[in-house]
Amino acid sequence: MTIHVVRSGETLETIAAQYGVDPAQLGAANDVPAGGALAVGQTLVVRFPRQVHAVQPGETLSSIAAAYGTDNRTLWQNNWALGGGDALTAGQILTISYLDEKIGAAAFNGYAYPYIQAELLAAQLPYLTYMAPFTYGIDAQGGLLPLDDGDMISAAQARGTRPVMHLSTLTESGQFNTERGAMVLTDEALQERLLAEIMETIRQKGYVGLDVDFEYLPGRLAGAYAAFLERLHRMLRARGRLLWAALAPKTSPFQRGLLYEAHDYGAVGLAVDGVLLMTYEWGYTAGPPMAVAPLPNVRAVLDYAVTEIPAGKIFLGIPNYGYDWPLPFVQGVTRAQSISNQRAIELALEYNIAIQFDETAQAPFFHYTDAAGTVHEVWFEDARSMDAKLRLIAEYGFQGGGVWNLMRPFSQIWQVMASLYDIW
Repeated sequence: MTIHVVRSGETLETIAAQYGVDPAQLGAANDVPAGGALAVGQTLVVRFPRQVHAVQPGETLSSIAAAYGTDNRTLWQNNWALGGGDALTAGQILTISYLDEKIGAAAFNGYAYPYIQAELLAAQLPYLTYMAPFTYGIDAQGGLLPLDDGDMISAAQARGTRPVMHLSTLTESGQFNTERGAMVLTDEALQERLLAEIMETIRQKGYVGLDVDFEYLPGRLAGAYAAFLERLHRMLRARGRLLWAALAPKTSPFQRGLLYEAHDYGAVGLAVDGVLLMTYEWGYTAGPPMAVAPLPNVRAVLDYAVTEIPAGKIFLGIPNYGYDWPLPFVQGVTRAQSISNQRAIELALEYNIAIQFDETAQAPFFHYTDAAGTVHEVWFEDARSMDAKLRLIAEYGFQGGGVWNLMRPFSQIWQVMASLYDIW
């Protein structure tokens, strides 16, 4: 794999010729629009096929996989343009394998809301070990709020991806709720009801485990939260299921704030099979313009985490989004718009702006002026920033990564991921 940064005057054809690859495949793998428009400073992931196959009349994806001693999942990973589907046309070129030098093996999880476009979910699932529909909340009586997750589970299972149930303290209004979390941690009867409903849902729907995301708990409940997870773990392990928990991005055990205080890294790490470190949202809607996940900030969290939690239990949080801030930024007034990485590239093209790259944060950014004369600052993710973050998994010896979230298309995440790792 090579990550190419587009220079002024370059085209998809000239870049493909430089590397000796097919321009159509290069464009498809990077979701370049049909006209071939490229923004100066945007990245393209260039992968070099080791073996390709021209589809013959009557062949199917399964028959081609069998002929080469591989499987459909691998062919999907090697051919983003298939979209996780099996429709083929005679003469179509499939990549059987690449010349990538993998740096390790890793597990990857992704989160998605039930209203995700079916085609987008199908395209991403082959790159994921696990997929977690977001989310089962908690009602006022300690029961589960329903989730329409059947189609997502079926889509995951059809592509060899294991579905994981996601539990949070979201209420009917869609907000994390401190009181709902405290309620089930301190009321034995309500906790019993919740646990019974969790176990039945996992059994009925074929989930391989549970991912717990209780945010904004007061520090006084740290012990109760760890005990709740430990109880869940015993119940799930007896049924052959796994348990994860999401952790706020702390850099010390003394970090203050409602988001952090009840997340005792050591106690939670002992109670579960895996943790997701939410290593993103330094740049956020109400905050000043900056990278969503600046690399030094991410490293600070990881350096602390491995002192409390075995590295093999950790999933690195990976953001699949960016923000667009109108300027000037005024604290308490300015609100950034959350955008996809692909939309950021479209904005650079629309306003004919060169994308820049912050070497310290390891993140791309640019400024543009809209039709009303308002200056904007945009930070997002590209292949370079993804490469820098994904390599941390091997460096620290983590189990893998968790992508928040799958709702917005950005093929370069998956191209970089599949180039670096054998995905479990």
